[in-house]
Amino acid sequence: MGKLGIDIIKIQQQGYTPLVAYEAWRVAVLRYCLDVRVDQLVTMQRHLKTDEVFVLMEGNCVLFTGGDGDHPEEIEWVKMEKNQLYNVKKGVWHTHALDEEGSVLIIENEDTSDDNSPTEALSENQINAIKKASLSFDNFFQKH
Repeated sequence: MGKLGIDIIKIQQQGYTPLVAYEAWRVAVLRYCLDVRVDQLVTMQRHLKTDEVFVLMEGNCVLFTGGDGDHPEEIEWVKMEKNQLYNVKKGVWHTHALDEEGSVLIIENEDTSDDNSPTEALSENQINAIKKASLSFDNFFQKH
């Protein structure tokens, strides 16, 4: 911590990186990596104890959801826009695809982990729905 009482954290890593946690919350960043390419999305995750907030910082990101049932269901999506907050509610299945410039800020409970955030494989139909959806967003995934 500097003299001003401010931690400054430079974000350089690819993938998911926790940045700061305080008591019950954590701020992290998700930057482009191979796992978030649209052609690599084969699972969805949900959080059983918390909502999860996303804010697009750079590039492009599409947020996909699969409902709040016991398993992912119909795939819905939204192309994220900068300066908008996206709050995925507790229990909603979700995943995201980023382009190579993509960077998303994530705010969640500090105790969010694989123990309380199950991941489930998507069906072939769901995977195809994600790929089809990506084509409707100006083909930004196709340029990479």
